[in-house]
Amino acid sequence: NMDRALALMDSLRRRGFLFALDDFGTGLSSFAYLKKLPVDYLKIDGEFVRDILHDPVDKAMVDTIRRIGGVLGMTTIAEAIEDADTCALLTAMGIDYGQGYHLAKPAPGEFAPVISNVVALPARK
Repeated sequence: NMDRALALMDSLRRRGFLFALDDFGTGLSSFAYLKKLPVDYLKIDGEFVRDILHDPVDKAMVDTIRRIGGVLGMTTIAEAIEDADTCALLTAMGIDYGQGYHLAKPAPGEFAPVISNVVALPARK
């Protein structure tokens, strides 16, 4: 129920919570949610990031998602950054944050805050 979800998110936002739309571009994360849900972070699914250096369609998808996120005032996070070249390209494209083995290894949940492995890309620092 979208109305209940919006009411809950509004209540939590007033308490200082921020929201991320995870795995954007795949599964249940759709453009309809972008219009309706008050999200702060847009996490670009690793499916589009893994082959971005060699696939112009993936590069176009990431750039389009970044631009839409910017228009909506959302901060972008790219998942699955596995090497320096991918990180450099995403930085040049204007992606705000990155997540993946190149930036930080996953930490056990009991020892780390929820987004401790999300790293600001050089253009953001």
